[in-house]
Amino acid sequence: MRIRQQKQIGMFLAESFGGDRGGALFARQEEILQEIIRNTQNRSKNQRKTLVQTILPRIALYKAMQESLPEAETHAQMRRYMLERVAAQKHAEMMRMEAIPGFYALYSRIFMRVVRSSDLWESEQEHGTNGFSVTMKKCLWHTACVENGCAELCRLFCDVDDVTYGGLCKLGFARTKTLGYGADCCDFRFCRK
Repeated sequence: MRIRQQKQIGMFLAESFGGDRGGALFARQEEILQEIIRNTQNRSKNQRKTLVQTILPRIALYKAMQESLPEAETHAQMRRYMLERVAAQKHAEMMRMEAIPGFYALYSRIFMRVVRSSDLWESEQEHGTNGFSVTMKKCLWHTACVENGCAELCRLFCDVDDVTYGGLCKLGFARTKTLGYGADCCDFRFCRK
């Protein structure tokens, strides 16, 4: 299975650390990723796909950097990757989607349908005319970080959401707590602007 994140991660490492060091970090990241994938069991097809394509490559990147960089640099580099690459790309995609006529109504319906039908989360939802909310009681991103011994990394996944949904023209976003930051849930609140 081709893992799309790997190209982006390889480019980030080469740009950040140069060809030799970046290449060595990328090789180690790929080894760690394959090991984590092999050890991932008891997951549905949907969960496994999300883990392999989205979550585990980033966990492996974090672990590879932890092995060879000081803790503060690991955190700084991982934060830079998650916010400047991952979150910036997702935010740009959201801004492009806002240009679609009827964006809010369409996005809110799709978001709620995905959350209600997916096994990536355990959640409660509310949907009204001018807003919708999702309270995540359990999330695969948090679970994967905890299971792989890097619960602190989940905070960066949470921070990606803040950038992704922040500053949009047609969709307001607020959240007061997240599982990644140690709370009992993630309280996503969206509203029509």
